[in-house]
Amino acid sequence: MSQIELKPASVFECFAEVNRIPRPSKKEDKMIEFLMQYGMKLGLDTQRDECGNVIIRKPATKGMEDKPTVILQSHMDMVCEPSDGSFDFEHNAIETVIEGEWMRANGTTLGADDGIGVAMQMAVLSANDIEHGPIECVFTRDEETGLTGAFGMQPGFMSGQYLINLDSEDEGQIFVSCAGGCRTQAIFDYKPVPVPSGVFFAKISIEKLTGGHSGDDIEKKRANANKLLMRFLYQTMKKTELHLIDVQSGGLHNAIPASGSVVVAVPWAWKEQLTIDWNIFVSDVEQEYEATEPNARFDLQSTDAQETMIDDDTARRLIMACQAVDNGVYAMCQRIDLVETSSNLASIHMVPEKQEIQINSSQRSSILSARYNMANTIEACFELAGARVDVGEGYPGWAMNPNSRLLQVAKEQYTKLFGKEPIVRGIHAGLECGLFSEKYPGLDMVSFGPTLRGVHSVTEKLHIPTVQMVWDHLLAVLKEI
Repeated sequence: MSQIELKPASVFECFAEVNRIPRPSKKEDKMIEFLMQYGMKLGLDTQRDECGNVIIRKPATKGMEDKPTVILQSHMDMVCEPSDGSFDFEHNAIETVIEGEWMRANGTTLGADDGIGVAMQMAVLSANDIEHGPIECVFTRDEETGLTGAFGMQPGFMSGQYLINLDSEDEGQIFVSCAGGCRTQAIFDYKPVPVPSGVFFAKISIEKLTGGHSGDDIEKKRANANKLLMRFLYQTMKKTELHLIDVQSGGLHNAIPASGSVVVAVPWAWKEQLTIDWNIFVSDVEQEYEATEPNARFDLQSTDAQETMIDDDTARRLIMACQAVDNGVYAMCQRIDLVETSSNLASIHMVPEKQEIQINSSQRSSILSARYNMANTIEACFELAGARVDVGEGYPGWAMNPNSRLLQVAKEQYTKLFGKEPIVRGIHAGLECGLFSEKYPGLDMVSFGPTLRGVHSVTEKLHIPTVQMVWDHLLAVLKEI
């Protein structure tokens, strides 16, 4: 079978150049210098700001000088994930492999997130056979690990009326909103006290839940290991004397927790009943989540005796708060079928050296006031339970503009090109557009891009035919806007 042709050639040639430049997040100096040199070699106005963001301005083609300025934007950094520890992302070039209609990397992340967006901008800047009004190509740094470039960009760096973000992963979809987010940490101080005699020690574990992204997957009714464990402890606490010895559950703030465990003690006479109640609980949960958690594993086993435990008052307040606190979808958008506001109870970890139980959660919303309300709700719940609570500053969302001229043109041109309407949607995760909307309130924005799969992992791959489709769509929008 013959190898698929890489079209448009100019974009894939630029992508090959990009993949020769090391660009790990927070270590983009070589990429910044490359982009600066690229713009200056073309004789274009090229600048960088104090944060390391780069902007290259291209004048309008002849006869298009009266068109409004359009900003094309992507981020220059990439997630660096190797299949083993031998690849040096700070010095080595990414090696690409073609398999059918897909491009992947040889043993690493491909970096098409967002290297293919960068390549499209480079191809636009160097092209002399396309029609467009004034263009500003903006390349932001450190999107993947902190949105540093977008956070640090000062008003006035960009001057365009419209912005096309080239950092989406599904061809045929136009994104028009995203969620903002913040993190909330609650800390319970506890006293280590002796465990009473005559008790049964048990370790209760939940593993192999589906988990997922706390934004993209929050509406998919996937079980949360933290909520399930605390739910069982709460109902047990109401029936008998329950002592909490340890809790280690959940992980990253932006992930739905897929596993966790607790160690508890109950009166010896309650040993059999605890097992019976657990089996009933597991049966109920398996029925509740039969469609989304087919691989879940639940376990209750006797464990070694312990000398100390969390004082009962703190344990009781902790369990009650985790039972009560919001988790999952809180509200849906009014204009499109998308989650507007949500919260994720991400992790609960006992830290013996500090005599603390640390609870981390994340709140998201495409509406800033709703995000504040969600964070306040979480904060109030834990404060009522006696915890110390800190709500992070967070980042803003991007609300849909129902009167977007750019969206109208993007939809019209897509339908004209491909004979079908694009899907218009939002994403319940963060995009740099949220920060741009805060710094440039009147900016009209959309986001689209070619199809990617497995991003942020060694399975990342780019669907080659969709690059040509997005390129044709992009040029049509630039010509008609």
